Amino acid sequence: MTASTRNKHTRRHVLALLSAVAAGAFAVSVPQLAQAQEKHVQEKQVLRIGYQKAASTLVLLKAHGTLEKILAPQGIEVKWAEFAAGPQLLEALNVGSVDFGYVGEAPPIIAQAAGADFVYSAYEIPTPEAESILVQKNSPITSVAQLKGKKIAFNKGSDVHWLVISLLKKGGIAYSEFQPIYLAPADARAAFERGAVDAWAIWDPFQTAAIKQLDAKVLASGSGAVSHHQFFLSARKYAAKNSAVVNTVLEEADKEGRWIRANYKEAALQLAPIQGLEPDVIEAGLRHYAHIYKPIDNKVLDEQQKIADTFYELKLIPKKISTRDAVLFPPKS
Repeated sequence: MTASTRNKHTRRHVLALLSAVAAGAFAVSVPQLAQAQEKHVQEKQVLRIGYQKAASTLVLLKAHGTLEKILAPQGIEVKWAEFAAGPQLLEALNVGSVDFGYVGEAPPIIAQAAGADFVYSAYEIPTPEAESILVQKNSPITSVAQLKGKKIAFNKGSDVHWLVISLLKKGGIAYSEFQPIYLAPADARAAFERGAVDAWAIWDPFQTAAIKQLDAKVLASGSGAVSHHQFFLSARKYAAKNSAVVNTVLEEADKEGRWIRANYKEAALQLAPIQGLEPDVIEAGLRHYAHIYKPIDNKVLDEQQKIADTFYELKLIPKKISTRDAVLFPPKS
């Protein structure tokens, strides 16, 4: 074999070895790459927020995309899910399809009694003027006491459920002495318009819309009867593992609330196409809410306990509950 032939043979041998090594390296790198990609997918977090169209603070937070901008660099994706009312939202939280939400004072009571594992994260200071019992403009009913035996439409298990209980009690009417007609806001308005019910218990902005568009009369608002707190709730497991994320959401909600208080007209203009109402209706409704949020304290838990005890006495929930069980850490006295 000549030197030239030997050199060619050596080069072919080396190239064959290099090819074999490269092929082997590639065979190893494919599964490693797949594992790395799978790990990346597994590590990506998702924050699922439940909201109602009437929850203006969260609606604007979603529209402005604030959370997405803050959380995306941390590898957290924000997903939003709209619900007709608080009870439906809490049902989603109960089955694990929502991590965070904003509801009135009665839905958490119903949900806790049903075994939902959530915690109170923050609350809005009292807003009793943001809900009322309405009657038609020509209704002969002029006082709550006259609702005895009458049909009252409201969303079962929502904050106005507690409003009805409280106002009727003040008017000397037992819970068994009227006819509850359980309807979601849109269906309740339709029933109210055609006179199928005698009264309608509803919250803003639907309350203000009925007053301005239907000339409905406020028979009684929540003032002097209920606090009408609103609550930010978190799934317990999510809050325990992601307290920093929950705190970020609460901080941004607080900023959004401050922006609303300083810009009612602009906020109403932005909400109008989303909520499907006139800006003046939305602005009036916005002014009935405080848009001021506080950490959970013993006073608000005591008020929630009063609702829970009343609901149990009326057999609206199946068991007694302690609202203090629905916190991660006991509030300071």
